Amino acid sequence: MRDVFVVGTGMIPFGKFPERTLSDLAWPAVKQALGDAGVSAKSVEAVFCGSALGGMLSGQRIMKPLGLTGIPIINVENACSSGSSALRQGWLEIASGSHDIVLVVGAEKLTKFGGGTLPLETEDWEVRQGMVMPAVYAMRAQRYMHEYGLTREQLADVSVKAHDHGALNPNAQIRKRVTREEVLNSRPVADPFTLWHCCPTGDGAAAVVLASAEAMRRYKPDAAVRLAASEVTSGIYTNGFRDMTWAELTARGAELAYEMAGLGAEDIDVAEIHDAFTIAELMYYEAFGFCERGRAYELLASGATSLGGNIVVNPSGGLLSRGHPVGATGVAQAVEVVRQLRGESGAHQVANARVGLTHATGGGISGFDHGACSIHIFTR
Repeated sequence: MRDVFVVGTGMIPFGKFPERTLSDLAWPAVKQALGDAGVSAKSVEAVFCGSALGGMLSGQRIMKPLGLTGIPIINVENACSSGSSALRQGWLEIASGSHDIVLVVGAEKLTKFGGGTLPLETEDWEVRQGMVMPAVYAMRAQRYMHEYGLTREQLADVSVKAHDHGALNPNAQIRKRVTREEVLNSRPVADPFTLWHCCPTGDGAAAVVLASAEAMRRYKPDAAVRLAASEVTSGIYTNGFRDMTWAELTARGAELAYEMAGLGAEDIDVAEIHDAFTIAELMYYEAFGFCERGRAYELLASGATSLGGNIVVNPSGGLLSRGHPVGATGVAQAVEVVRQLRGESGAHQVANARVGLTHATGGGISGFDHGACSIHIFTR
């Protein structure tokens, strides 16, 4: 397998843009990524587009205004892992020797649904009973609090950190700091969650240009970031008891990604993980081996995962503050980490970052921890 490098990044500020089409949202991010890489559209050999709810042929719709047609355009749907799964496919194309320059884009327009939770498939019996995503994570939070003594006040601190970071990120959907009291006293959603415990819905797009080592040397060798590991795996179905305090799928994927990269949890300087709800960030600290089980809040409270700490988690503000336009998230995480490793993140830059990790899960069906999980490790 050949080495794969990110040579260009692009991203629009996330937000709510009901007047824009999916293509209107995404093509500027693609153009920005190509410009950053110094790659012309005619040099792109294949496109992979991640979108969970963008509709048929989203990639072709996005590429049409750019004239980037007549090449393989593959559309990828894998729930909230759609963008990161598209990144995995782009990585495989280059690693296997099939192509030298590949474009990956993630895009989503959730304002078309008019608000509320993500629409799930009613053929699933849990969905028919009202098991929407805030309810699933609220159950996880309740069980974690019962098992490990986590308090509501401590859980609120995850949101405080996320919005402290997001306030520094010009691409974040929410650029407002919040206090513990504001989190606790905001509108109830699903006990113990209030509004500030939950990621916002919205619209967004991000893109990266991937290159082989040979192609990378023709474009931006001094700014290239190596994609050292790319893993996608799925949940293991069970119709019996599930430990809701343990992110089994993420832990299993992390082990595979660490092995592929030849690195461990102690090597990660910056991580963008799937904090769709506050409890998720704490559970993923443990799944990635950043701390022992039940010790996640201690890690958060120590400042280790905040800017200035030794393993900064979600310097972008994460899903809680940067936003979660589902199919765009995995690629946006990659853009964030690549820019961190390049030293291009401005006010929310992680000092001396050399190794970064991204992580996106996709759920919404009964019997699974999550349906999908994609983890990538980047090195400079």
